[in-house]
Amino acid sequence: MSVALAILASGCTSVGPVTLARDRFDYSSAVADSWKRQTLLNAVKLRYLDTPIFLDVSQIVSGYQLQTTVSAGGTASLEPSSVPTIGSFLNFGAQGSFTDRPTITYLPLTGDQYIRGIVTPLRPEQVFSSILAGWPAEVILFMAVNSLNGLANQRLGGVTPRAADPRFRRVVRLMGSLEASGAVGFRFGEGKSPATRSILFFRRTELTDRERGEIEEVRRLLGLSSEATEFDLTFGPTPASDREIAVQTRSLVQILSEVGGQVTVPASHLAEGRAVPELEGPDVEILRYMRIHSSPERPPRAFLAVPYQDHWFWIDERDLTTKRYFALLMLLFALADTGEKKAVPLVTIQAQ
Repeated sequence: MSVALAILASGCTSVGPVTLARDRFDYSSAVADSWKRQTLLNAVKLRYLDTPIFLDVSQIVSGYQLQTTVSAGGTASLEPSSVPTIGSFLNFGAQGSFTDRPTITYLPLTGDQYIRGIVTPLRPEQVFSSILAGWPAEVILFMAVNSLNGLANQRLGGVTPRAADPRFRRVVRLMGSLEASGAVGFRFGEGKSPATRSILFFRRTELTDRERGEIEEVRRLLGLSSEATEFDLTFGPTPASDREIAVQTRSLVQILSEVGGQVTVPASHLAEGRAVPELEGPDVEILRYMRIHSSPERPPRAFLAVPYQDHWFWIDERDLTTKRYFALLMLLFALADTGEKKAVPLVTIQAQ
C-alpha cells in the first residue's frame, strides 16, 4: 500500500526540478572532460601530421517520462452474521515506469566557423586580456605570440621548425618579471571602429633600480623610444614607429601544433617516420613548458589520457605546471571567436 501511494504521489509532481542539480553537474562534467580530451587528441594528431577535427556539443535536451497505474479489486461472501467467510479476498496492484531520454546535438566546426575560430590568429586584445585576468605574462607570450617587433618565438610545428630568437626569450622573461612587480601593465582604449586599441605602459614612478634596468633592456631589445612610456600593441610583423610594438599572435591550430611539439613520441614511431621528429642541433634550445607522456598501456594516474596510434598519450595528474598550461590552452579556446552557431544541426544522436 505504501509503495503504491508513493508512486501516485510522485505522479502528481514534476520530476524535472529534482533532477536539475544532478543533471547540470553530470552534463557539465561530461562536456568539459570530452572537450579536454578532444583538445589533447588534436594536439597529438598534429604531431603526427594528422588532420585535427573539432566537434562541438551545441545542444543537450533531457526528456523525462513518469507513468503510474494503480488497480484494486476483490470479492466478499457474507453470512447472515455479517462475518466474512473464508472465500473473501482483496487484491491491490501498482505499476510505475521512469524514462530518461536525452537528445544530444553535435556540430562540427567547418567553413567560416573553422576559419574564424581555429585558423585565424587571436586578436592582441584577446591575448593581453588573459594577462589582465591574472595569467603570468611570460606564460601567455610564450604560448600565444609568434613574434614581437620581429623577434621570433620558437616554432615546433609546421613545415619549417625553428628555435626561438634568444632576444625574444629574454624580452618575454623581462616582461614576466616586470608584470609580476607591477612595473608594466596593459589597458584597452577606443580605436578605429570596430577595433579596440591595446596599450602597453611602463610605470613612471617608484621604480627600483632593477625595474629601471629591465625596462631599459626591453626598450633596447624591441627598439622602443626612450622617452615614451606608452606603446600601441598592433597586429603585424614589424612596427610603424618606435612607439609601437608589433605583435604576431598565433591561431589555435598553431598553438596546438606547439603543444604537439611537447609530446613525447615513442622511438619506434619516429624510426618508422610516423611522427615529426624533434628539433635538434648543438645550439638549439627548446622551451618545454608541457610534458605529455606516451605509453603502450593506459596510465593509472593520469589527469587526462587519450588513445592514438596503438599508444596512450597522457598528462600526469601530479604535474601542476603542465596542468596549468593546459588550463590556459582551454581558456584561449574559450576566448576564440567561432561566430554564430548554425541553425540546423548536422548530426543529432538520441541516447536511450
